[in-house]
Amino acid sequence: MTNEQRLSAFEAIRQLKAAYCRLLDCKQWQSLHALFSEDARFDGFGSAPDGSTRTAFVKGLEHRLTEAVSVHHCHNPEIDLLSDSEAKAIWPMMDYVQWPDLMQLSEGEKAVGFKGYGFYEETYRREANRWLITYSRLSRLRVDFLANDHPAPRKGRLPPQTNWI
Repeated sequence: MTNEQRLSAFEAIRQLKAAYCRLLDCKQWQSLHALFSEDARFDGFGSAPDGSTRTAFVKGLEHRLTEAVSVHHCHNPEIDLLSDSEAKAIWPMMDYVQWPDLMQLSEGEKAVGFKGYGFYEETYRREANRWLITYSRLSRLRVDFLANDHPAPRKGRLPPQTNWI
């Protein structure tokens, strides 16, 4: 690959992960589903069992997050291009999830939400001239549960425009 092709691949993968965070937080489930290859698999997520397909994963997210306020941030990826059509990356991440009511979490806790810190470890494949996520693993270094008396999200703020891009 030329340097220009490598830089183009890096940017396309960064844009893919940015879209993942935005679509997840904006609850755009169908568009989120389209970011994954047909054979994509997922590990380490509380919303779906390890080894889940993209359909099971997105349905799990929809079930767990539709009523929640969520904010997902990914920072400073380390991206390794394995070939002109395959790559892997690790993304430092932070997420904030808050539900309107107490929720039973897969970790065995009950809380109105949590703040999590860790890493996404992912693989990608270029198909039909676009990059897709083929594997995603979420590892957490720390999870802070939100107590029952945590302030509710403020209502009436300007929501994102889901059709901006």
